Amino acid sequence: MTENNGSIRTLAVDIGGSGVKTLVLDEDGTPIADRNRQETPRPAKPEPIIAAIVTLAKEQSPFDRVSVGFPGVVRHGVTYTAVNLHEDWVGFDLATSLQQQLDKPVRVANDADIQGLGAIASEGVELVVTLGTGFGTALFVDGKLVPNLEGGHHPFRKDKTYEQLLGRAALKKMGSKRWNKNLARAIDTLQNLFNYDRLYLGGGEAKKISIDLPENVAIVPNISGLLGGIALWKD
Repeated sequence: MTENNGSIRTLAVDIGGSGVKTLVLDEDGTPIADRNRQETPRPAKPEPIIAAIVTLAKEQSPFDRVSVGFPGVVRHGVTYTAVNLHEDWVGFDLATSLQQQLDKPVRVANDADIQGLGAIASEGVELVVTLGTGFGTALFVDGKLVPNLEGGHHPFRKDKTYEQLLGRAALKKMGSKRWNKNLARAIDTLQNLFNYDRLYLGGGEAKKISIDLPENVAIVPNISGLLGGIALWKD
């Protein structure tokens, strides 16, 4: 165990379509040092991304365990979808592979799930949406996660999915005004679908939001995708 007044330190890793980020947290989830980042390697296959994580980890403070947020479905440390990365991730045992490289215990979860764990109040029905390369979703009921909710790939409007109309590519193609108009429609649709008490909007493109949001909708800082990593170890 790392010597820091007896505190166990966690390396939080966020794998995104555009960047790979790491941050070391103490047991309370407080950052110990600054976040560091590398551009996501292309092609975004497992081996170069794991190499990027190892490089970033060496630049960080000492740590005892690792939490990873991954943009896709994750079960027992294995990644099953990776729409915005590479097909080689399908069926890849990320937890075991990274544990072998870092020689530390590793836990992996969907990135939107981890963003939610860093943002929710654990009261009632809470929906988390991450606006980045893709469109991530996580649903919590009284703080308990509803697993493997891939809402971004569900139909939204005009035979297009949420991700196709609200992902980064859509933002670049249609511009901020239309993108925000689509976001307003999505918020209304999701409220009717989930009847959530709170909706949290995060991710790298949340800074592009310019519409007035309902009272039960809040923008959360992108760093929540790292800070939530500590919750993976709260058994």
